[in-house]
Amino acid sequence: MATVSGRVANFFSVRADRVARAAGRRHVARYRAAGGRRADKIRGLPVFLLDVVGRSSGQARPVMLMLVRRGDDLVVCGSNGGNPEAPNWYRNLRAAGEAHVEVGGDRWAVTAREVEGEERDQCWDLLVAGYPDFASYQELTDRQLPVVVLERR
Repeated sequence: MATVSGRVANFFSVRADRVARAAGRRHVARYRAAGGRRADKIRGLPVFLLDVVGRSSGQARPVMLMLVRRGDDLVVCGSNGGNPEAPNWYRNLRAAGEAHVEVGGDRWAVTAREVEGEERDQCWDLLVAGYPDFASYQELTDRQLPVVVLERR
């Protein structure tokens, strides 16, 4: 059963996407202004900054994502709050195949690899353990939420 917080995030993603995008831009600005030492949590859960080049603009497109680690790798989910459409950052990441991440004060380059099968299942379990609303988002959409591993270059 979808959580209340999952349903709220889904509402903003589907019905109030301008509000959600504006909040995201403010969060990125606060995170960067503090060098990653503040604004590093959403509802008490850790987040990080992903900088990926826009597939049309060629410009860096920063976004805050939930921080889920698998050893030295980061695992991300293109949930878009359970929106029927995949998020732009995910489409940009698929097109670019690489990006930069900022975790706290550290920044490094990553290669993106979408995972399937057993590896996806294992990564999905990590995602849901780190941020339970991912399960709600999956319940609230018909598409399979993509799971991507970001490997340090």
